[in-house]
Amino acid sequence: MPLGGILFITIFVIVFGCILLLLASKLGRRVYDPVKFQTYECGIPVQEKKDTKISVKFYLTAILFIIFDIEIIFMYPWATTFKDFILSGQGLYVFVSMMVFIGVFVYGLFWEVKSKALEWD
Repeated sequence: MPLGGILFITIFVIVFGCILLLLASKLGRRVYDPVKFQTYECGIPVQEKKDTKISVKFYLTAILFIIFDIEIIFMYPWATTFKDFILSGQGLYVFVSMMVFIGVFVYGLFWEVKSKALEWD
């Protein structure tokens, strides 16, 4: 029976969205203004040179930050449900699998430090 509920919600959202789009197109004002179709640049003239280069270190730092966040996202549910796995008898298996995950992650962290990916020269 849960599949019927999911199908109902899906169909309801699609129909409701179509009705809202139809109402907006019929009731909305259509005023052509050429200013609305111009590129918006905050009113400030462009003063950037074409040879301006952004360091790759910014992107590398952002990617590393995302990797750390994803690790925490995986570890939090594991930590909150670990007691249930212990009670069901699967505690050792779940613990070993998380230690392998953390081991791979720590190995990657040491590799980043060794390759000096975190240094800003």
